[in-house]
Order: sequence, then structure tokens, then C-alpha cells
Amino acid sequence: MGCCALQVTWRDLAEIKSLAVDNGSAGRGVGRALVAAMLAGAGELGVEKVFTLTLEPGFFEKMGFTQVDKASLPMKVWSDCARCSKQDNCDEIAMICEVCA
Repeated sequence: MGCCALQVTWRDLAEIKSLAVDNGSAGRGVGRALVAAMLAGAGELGVEKVFTLTLEPGFFEKMGFTQVDKASLPMKVWSDCARCSKQDNCDEIAMICEVCA
């Protein structure tokens, strides 16, 4: 029905990556449940902030994320971007959420 991953970048920062929901399951809360599980997992690990790069900022805003300037994220975050064909014209929006333990 859907998938995503939580990648811990540093002790206090993690990224929600590769969130995808099958078209037939869209609108059924699958994405919301996956993100909630990732945030809960981050809290259990003691991670204070979780960010994502997305083309769907409205979805993440409903989940408590706020938009931030990509330049505010550490350079280590951009290691995946070095191999991306959109590197110089990235259309993804950076968003971040404070995690409640």
C-alpha cells in the first residue's frame, strides 16, 4: 500500500525519504500513518528534528512540518543530490518538523 524510510543523518536530525503510496490506496490515510510512524520512531531514537524534501508540501504541513530554506540544512543532506539529474534545478521543497519525545 505504501512505503517510506527514516534515515538518521546526525544524532539530532533525520530525514523521511522515499514516501510513496499506491494510487489505489491514496486518500485512505496510508501516507499519514507512515509519516506518523517515522516521527514516532525518530522520537524513540531521541532525534529532535525530522526533515523531508517533497513536491507535496501541503501534505507535510498537515503533519506539522514547516517549510525551510534548503540552505539551512547541513551539507551532508545533499549527498544524494550529487547524483540527481535535477541537481541544478531542484524543485523539491525542504520541510522540517520538531519531534516530541
